[in-house]
Amino acid sequence: MSDFLINFLAGGVSGAFAKTCTAPIERVKLLIQTQDANPKIISGEVKRYTGIVDCFTRVASEQGIGAFWRGNMTNIIRYFPTQAFNFAFKDTIKEVFPKADKHTEFAKFFFINMAAGGLAGAGSLMIVYPLDYARTRLASDVGGGKAQFDGLLDCIKKTVANGGVASLYGGIGVSIVGIIPYRGVYFGLFDTLSGYNPYQKDESNVKRAGSKFLCAQSSAICAGYASYPFDTVRRRLQMQSEKPESEWVYKGTADCFGKIMKDEGTTALFKGAGANALRTVGAAMVLVLYSEITSFLGTS
Repeated sequence: MSDFLINFLAGGVSGAFAKTCTAPIERVKLLIQTQDANPKIISGEVKRYTGIVDCFTRVASEQGIGAFWRGNMTNIIRYFPTQAFNFAFKDTIKEVFPKADKHTEFAKFFFINMAAGGLAGAGSLMIVYPLDYARTRLASDVGGGKAQFDGLLDCIKKTVANGGVASLYGGIGVSIVGIIPYRGVYFGLFDTLSGYNPYQKDESNVKRAGSKFLCAQSSAICAGYASYPFDTVRRRLQMQSEKPESEWVYKGTADCFGKIMKDEGTTALFKGAGANALRTVGAAMVLVLYSEITSFLGTS
């Protein structure tokens, strides 16, 4: 089995497992992040969520415990190729760059890891973006009434019927801009920290996995905050994507950034960031699982 295929499968399996474990946290993060662009909340039909605890409580009471995994299957369908392509492309792209010694060429070593991670993230996003859009819309339903979409296919069908195929790519520009610092820091910092991890290949499973998790958790938290404003704008744009342009709240990326900061304050760009920090446990889990799987299978 080729290294590319091993990397692809290891990344996909790791991502699917971690996303299922952290689905409730991710759904709460999306609800808080997108609520100011949700028609039901804007109209006053459904009251705003006041925080993480309020959101957890209301989703459980209004929609049931199972609702925390609403859109999770779509997320796995999306995340399997996303994470798999991220890892497979990252390791393949790194081969294109010249080698750098982490001890004598630290800046070059760090830049190569950042660049490979960023390019891998941008490439994979282009492939699976319609699934990312559908995931956002399925997870952003509020209140106890009937869901706006019955599932992945219904979401894509209604979106295309109302706004055309291009509406599946709402927010793609800011997504690509945002994915570069996210994946760049996420992969670049992890690879760099791993290079200095004295327990990276320790025979003790606890020391090896524990040290990898600390490296991964640090990388995921830093990456999340570095790119979070871009993610907020992307989600807001996705929320209006299937509507006629005359009904859009935001005219584009710059207008969305401007209106959020003017009407809600700069801190609004980080709404849901607390839940996102909890969600990074899943992102860290992906990196550790991927590293352990590829080590077990003997790939580089």
